[in-house]
Amino acid sequence: MAKGAISKFIEKNFRHFNAAALLDAAEGYKKHLERNGYMLVTLGGAMSTAELGITLAEMIRKGKVNAISTTGANLEEDVFNLVAHNHYVRIPNYRDLTPKDEKKLLQKHLNRVTDTCIPEEEAMRRIERAVLEEWVKADKSGERHFPHQFLYKILLSKKLEKYYQIHPKNSWLLEAAKRNLPIFVPGAEDSTLGNMYAAHCMNKDIKNPLTMKSGFEYMIELANWYLKTSRKHSIGFFQIGGGISGDFPICVVPMLHQDLRMKNVPLWGYFCQISEAATSYGSYSGAVPNEKITWGKLGVETPKFIIESDATIVAPLIFAYVLNK
Repeated sequence: MAKGAISKFIEKNFRHFNAAALLDAAEGYKKHLERNGYMLVTLGGAMSTAELGITLAEMIRKGKVNAISTTGANLEEDVFNLVAHNHYVRIPNYRDLTPKDEKKLLQKHLNRVTDTCIPEEEAMRRIERAVLEEWVKADKSGERHFPHQFLYKILLSKKLEKYYQIHPKNSWLLEAAKRNLPIFVPGAEDSTLGNMYAAHCMNKDIKNPLTMKSGFEYMIELANWYLKTSRKHSIGFFQIGGGISGDFPICVVPMLHQDLRMKNVPLWGYFCQISEAATSYGSYSGAVPNEKITWGKLGVETPKFIIESDATIVAPLIFAYVLNK
């Protein structure tokens, strides 16, 4: 496929420093896929509220993303944006807000994420009402599902379609649901829906808290997926931001080697991290890729890239390059 204007612009202008690292990482991503590789993408920060879905959904549609590890916040915030986008409030001067200004936003039920406020009723409560039906139904029937599977259910049921306020093609979770894409959500309790789930367990709407599958079960699911998939495909690791969404899945390889004593399990075949974290002072999320060699995650020959920049700028550009935009 011929390269588009964005790809040509990047190749012409991104020649040094973080810009060159971006181009190298994007070319490495494409080469990994061309060699029949698969890619796991991790979503830290608030990338869904930053509307990464515009490019990530297309990456999923085009088969450029084969699995996702995400925080519970990014999982739910993509759906919040899908059904409540027109009610979001952008605050360009957010750096100038005083504590009193912040309290006024609270009183309006506007929860701020950097320059964007998520409306509680139109986003959070609307999704709570929809997913609560699935939680209760599963609880009564004795079924158990992962957090992302409950959201898959409400999206595929189309019960939310009447509320859509963006084009559905720009929802990465909807695209993932259509393809039953493997998703892993470590620490899902640390999210708005996770808090709501706990509250409904406490007030006995849900009798069995284990109706929602746990992080340990996600690790087992990830390990089984990795073992099966790596028999035919080298699996790459594209990490957006730091934190648990990246730290959790990358550990599956040393777990298989060191804890299960498995032989011939391949290491991750590509690694890229976009991060603003300082690569010092014990910041694991800001550790340089070579440090991961000592943990049995990457090999000496693994293509490794680190781009120290804003992921809201870098990730869409890399995705556009991979898509030949």
